[in-house]
Amino acid sequence: MNVQNEMKLSFLSNSVNEAFARTAVTSFFTQLDPTLDELTDIKTAVSEAVTNCIVHAYRDTIGPIQIVARVLENNTAYIKVKDRGCGIEDVKKAMEPLFTTAPEEERAGLGFAVMESFMDTLRVFSTPGKGTSVVMKKKLTSRVRHG
Repeated sequence: MNVQNEMKLSFLSNSVNEAFARTAVTSFFTQLDPTLDELTDIKTAVSEAVTNCIVHAYRDTIGPIQIVARVLENNTAYIKVKDRGCGIEDVKKAMEPLFTTAPEEERAGLGFAVMESFMDTLRVFSTPGKGTSVVMKKKLTSRVRHG
């Protein structure tokens, strides 16, 4: 798919940056004039992905998080959230609802399930000791008239 516009964002895994990340990404996609529900879906999915980086990837430390947001053809939103944290040993297991590596923090283990429910596609790539990338796509119902 052809990239029509792109934004790159880097920030540290401080919990205060989660709100900044979701606001920045949803603001970027307002150019497509999405519905409020679509913006809420994106905001929620980005929030979950960034929270996973903060809570799981960089458990007792602070590290970099990168987000790439792209407008693809056919009003498709593309979002990649990447960390250089501890990585995930078993991605398939981690994506199961209710699975968590942080039960002591009372985590529900629903992050990936939530992302999956709000986006059209979700792919997770991870290498233990090197980090994780979460790639999400969602086709938006643009209300902008072209031509």
